[in-house]
Amino acid sequence: MAARRRAPVIRIDRREVAAEVARVFAIAAAVERWPEWLPHYRWVRFHARRDDGGVVEMAAWRPFGPLNYPTWWVSDMKLERDVPRIRFRHVRGITRGMDVAWDFEARERGALVTITHRWDGPAWPLIRRPVAELVIGPVFIHAIAQRTLAGIARVAEAAEAA
Repeated sequence: MAARRRAPVIRIDRREVAAEVARVFAIAAAVERWPEWLPHYRWVRFHARRDDGGVVEMAAWRPFGPLNYPTWWVSDMKLERDVPRIRFRHVRGITRGMDVAWDFEARERGALVTITHRWDGPAWPLIRRPVAELVIGPVFIHAIAQRTLAGIARVAEAAEAA
């Protein structure tokens, strides 16, 4: 009898942005500029570029009071301009195997941006699920996603007002 596979851990973060969807999408898709706009990003480097994205290495800080914990991962990024959606598949780092989707929806006052993370947890026998659900998901993924959404909103709203 085959082992039953558990549903992935899912984290959803949302933010309303007072800017047009096309502007928010373009700013979010410009990942190489994130360190310029988002102080918690240490670097973003493309290893390979394609018209619809590419392989991108990202590093961010996760602050804990006065201390910053370094995080790092490599993703295959795919831009779906017609949806609009940005997908990331983490291919290296502790979050290897994570699927991330950024969805952009027009709203009366701008855009709703939703980031959905789906992941089975790290490749650690026995503790992978609790570590993903109790530590990595809420403490790292959610915290970094919230800061990223806030920064993208700040840049998009400033550009919209200009």
